[in-house]
Amino acid sequence: MPTATDLSLEALAGALPGRPLRSYPALLSTEADALAWARAGAPAGAVVVSDYQASPRGRAGWPWEVRPGAGLGFSVVLRPNLAARREGWLYTIATSGLADALGDDATIEWPDEVTIAGRRAGAVGVQVEQREHGLAWAVVSVLVVEATPPRGELLARVVEAIELRAGAATASVLADYGRRCATIGRRVRARLVPLRPGGPHVTGTALRALADGALLIEPDDGRRVAVPPPSLGVLERP
Repeated sequence: MPTATDLSLEALAGALPGRPLRSYPALLSTEADALAWARAGAPAGAVVVSDYQASPRGRAGWPWEVRPGAGLGFSVVLRPNLAARREGWLYTIATSGLADALGDDATIEWPDEVTIAGRRAGAVGVQVEQREHGLAWAVVSVLVVEATPPRGELLARVVEAIELRAGAATASVLADYGRRCATIGRRVRARLVPLRPGGPHVTGTALRALADGALLIEPDDGRRVAVPPPSLGVLERP
């Protein structure tokens, strides 16, 4: 496997000056490394990146493919001032930031994907540590499906866009999210965890995203159900 020099610490120093950073040519997953670093006290904004990941995972443990030299996979540590019940909001800010970084033609598929021209361009996954009065920290993992070297500027752009959304007012983020989310207005089936044949699900029209990151769905009987990202197994078109 060729060495990806564009993701070395030396190559990234200019794009991410002063930022706590770990870079590896190969790793089991950046998420696993970032989780351990967060537990050990990693500061907000710390980044773990690797050109090759043996077992990258996204939301709910779904496997990702990060192509060495042709894609980008990394994790960033956040220390958000959020109540534990708003954990799902991290998906809103992460997908919003990723879409911002990928361009004006990027759209969001709730809760964890960004698409361009109908094709998946990126995805996010979130892991958190909950405390009695809120979240102690979060690790946001990011996949960019196609990323041409040198990738340092793209990495910096995505991280900074996520951090900018994390610091923005909730109403502002939700307004932009509503305009950019292709899921809104669509008929969907949300299959909930634990996934199993005949397991719990909600089918109806996706109305809007909420301030805790949940998707508000209106089934045919007129009731409304809020599905938070951590409760979702798979979102389908019925």
